[in-house]
Amino acid sequence: MSHKSPFEHRARKRFGQNFLHDAGVINRIIRAIAPKASDHMVEIGPGQGALTRDLVESGAHLDVVELDKDLVPLLLAQFSLKDNFALHQGDALRFDFRGLQQQEEKLRIIGNLPYNISTPLMFHLLSYHDLIEDMHFMLQKEVVDRLAAGPGDNHYGRLGIMVQYYCKVDFLFPVGSGAFNPAPKVESAIVRLRPHAELPHPAKDIKQLQLVVRTAFTQRRKTLRNALRTLIDATSIEALGIDASARPERISLAEFVAISDHIHAQGSDPTEA
Repeated sequence: MSHKSPFEHRARKRFGQNFLHDAGVINRIIRAIAPKASDHMVEIGPGQGALTRDLVESGAHLDVVELDKDLVPLLLAQFSLKDNFALHQGDALRFDFRGLQQQEEKLRIIGNLPYNISTPLMFHLLSYHDLIEDMHFMLQKEVVDRLAAGPGDNHYGRLGIMVQYYCKVDFLFPVGSGAFNPAPKVESAIVRLRPHAELPHPAKDIKQLQLVVRTAFTQRRKTLRNALRTLIDATSIEALGIDASARPERISLAEFVAISDHIHAQGSDPTEA
């Protein structure tokens, strides 16, 4: 039996809102997350509470971060009496997730992220990678393809490299536009990001690595020799065992780290570039 909420809320374009309503998709996401009563979960953009209900009922401690003030009464009406539920009205891009941590527990992050903030929000969350157990996101399918791509793939680039620096990426399953109201014009997908306990290819200077990767893909059709000519010469690239005539999309994370570390050893300051 369904109960109509006393609150009506129209999805807002400026917040990029598309509310998940397909019960089958919701159940599949919850099974993928597998929340437990011992978990500390954080849901970003709970919207109308499609996933929130199952997360609360799992017994996990749940903090939700919602930007839209008009959704706050709807969420409080449904969940405020639950001892394991806490709502934070604010912008997730500016939210201090470290303030949620209790003792040494890890946070599990969930979010149906609007396309316009998905990339900056993921980079914001990666700054907390040491306190996060895993992250499950609903994203535009093209973004998930970029996150999961490896060298040689058409979708391989800066986003995938920098996220894979910190996390293991698993493309879980696609989600059709009909699962949302209103239906978006693009397909979506669920991705799992699990921060590495130890970075597989730690860079000596993360800012230097970010600069190298960003510079390499600014004009991705150029060869590595030409794309990085302001940072490193072709002879030095070849001396690292890397083909300077290859395009950036063929270069692995480990190779980008090797280039970055070489530049760092030469004393270049990435903040001056």
